[in-house]
This record gives sequence, structure tokens and C-alpha cells, in this order.
Amino acid sequence: MWCGRVLAITALLLLVGSVSASLGDRLPEFKSCVKDCKEVNCGSDGPGIPLHHRLLLWTCPSECDYTCQHITTATRLGRDPPYLSPILQFHGKWPFHRLLGMQEPASVLFSLFNLLAHEYGIRKIREQIPAKYPLRQYYLIFGYFGLASWVFSMLFHTRDFEVTEKLDYFGAGASVMYGLYFAVIRIFRLDKPDALGTNNRGDSETVLRSWTYMCASLWLLHVGYLLFVSFDYTYNMAANVVVGFIQNILWTWFSVTRFRKVGRLWAAWPGLIVAWIILAMSLELFDFPPWWGMVDAHALWHLGTVGPTIWWYSFLVKDAQEDLHSARLKA
Repeated sequence: MWCGRVLAITALLLLVGSVSASLGDRLPEFKSCVKDCKEVNCGSDGPGIPLHHRLLLWTCPSECDYTCQHITTATRLGRDPPYLSPILQFHGKWPFHRLLGMQEPASVLFSLFNLLAHEYGIRKIREQIPAKYPLRQYYLIFGYFGLASWVFSMLFHTRDFEVTEKLDYFGAGASVMYGLYFAVIRIFRLDKPDALGTNNRGDSETVLRSWTYMCASLWLLHVGYLLFVSFDYTYNMAANVVVGFIQNILWTWFSVTRFRKVGRLWAAWPGLIVAWIILAMSLELFDFPPWWGMVDAHALWHLGTVGPTIWWYSFLVKDAQEDLHSARLKA
């Protein structure tokens, strides 16, 4: 049943990704508003742009575009009932209200919460997992990927440019790929000399090196395709969903087998965290005009990942401590 739910979510996400949702910027009244605004305000005698907007690279044409989105939306809502003139998206985005020049302030704030969750987790790993523990370095790198991806997310939601969009997509893709990379290392203990059951350290190191090269190559090929062949949103989403789906299956399997072995609730945490994240991701399926002009389904998705991120680091610490305790008992 769990697998079926994930497959359904995956299929719907792909369908959502293929839908064009930019009816607003094709409206004649919007185009006319932008044209008139530029003619009146974007000459040498036009009004100045506030400093905090200029620092975020708002220009006169982009100010006109933003203003006309809200004029068009307000006019439509004042003229007809919402069911006849629903709020439309412009350039694929809802007409958000800016805050201090930020295009999507709620998404920026919730991305910051996720960044702080990773920062907290990194500090927790450094303080509670000994440096000698072989998986510690992989957990810390996971945290660094998380920090980078959420910084890029904040930049993208602050100002939507081509470069910030690509950084956000590539950072998220790298974080997802690294999640699969270190999931395989932890679950199959590729960090141990006898991971293959051959007691041959060289064989285990070869497998680990090959797995590292494979994951790095797949991510580089993915980025290369998007940069030099086609920046295909549906393909990018499908690639990330597939990689995420594989690691979710692995962690769920790990939770079931680990719980049966040790009989402790903490061993089932990864599976519960995976379920939480899937539920948070499903918020994207219920896209709606932003509450108070700021909080939409995408922002709520970002908010929904804060809790499981903190919980995840608690599992990593608990798992490492139990592993070290078992090693001491065997010694």
C-alpha cells in the first residue's frame, strides 16, 4: 500500500510538472498594463526604485510586471465572483506579495528553517559522534549538501532568475543523489572492510570507490543534459523522484529489518521519517493561491520538511551510538 501511494504521488507530480500554468501573463489586460507602465515610468523621468529593491536587482520593467500582476488580479476579483475569475498564475507563479523585495517570502523563511535544521544536525553529529566513527564523515557531508541546497533555495525564492533557478535545481539534485549515495553506504556498510563478506579490504574499497564514481557521474551527466541539451522540467522532476524513491525504499526496508532485529522503536525511525516526507511532498498536489498572498503549497512543503530533518539527525546519532556500543561489547 505504501509503494502504491508513492507511485501515485510520482505519477501526479509528473502530470503537474507537464501542465502550463501561466495563463495570467497571456491576458490582454495584463500585457496592456505592462506596456503602459513601461511607457509612463521607465523613461529618464520615471520614479526611482527603492534601494532594497535595487539591491535585489529589481528593475523598472520587473517592477511594472509585478505591479500589473496585482492590478490585473484585483480587477478580475472585483469584477467577477472567484469561481468565474479565479486567481491566475503569471510566468508559472502565483502573484505573491513581496516582503523587503523577496518574491516568495514564506518559501524563503521556511527554506531558512530547513537550513537551520541542517546546521543543528551538523553540530549534533560533531558533538555526539566520535571522530573515529567511520560513517561520521558521510553524515557531515550530507549536512553540508543540505546547507548548500537550502541556501540555493533561499536565493531562488528571493529572486527568480535563470541562474538562481539552476542553482536551486542542481543543489536539490545533488542533495537527493548524495542521500542515495550514503544510504547505500550505511545500509550495506560499505565503510567496513568485510562489507562483502570476503574479509578482503581491497574488494570493499573497490566497491565503495566504484559506487562513488557512479553517483558522481550520474549527477554530472544529469546537470550536463540540463545545461547543454535541454532544461527539461519534467525530466528533472522525474530523475529526482526516481532517485528519492529508491532511497526511500532502501530506508523503509532497513527500518523493517532493523526493528525486527533489535526490537526498539528508534530502529523504525527512518521508515516513519520517509512517510512524513512523502506526506509533506504530497502538499504540492494541492496547489492553491497563496494565503495572505505569501503562503502557498510549495512553501508549506518546505515547512513540512523541517521536522523530519531534525528527527533524521537524531536517528543518525542514535544509530552511531548503538553501533559503537555493539562494537565495544564484541571487543
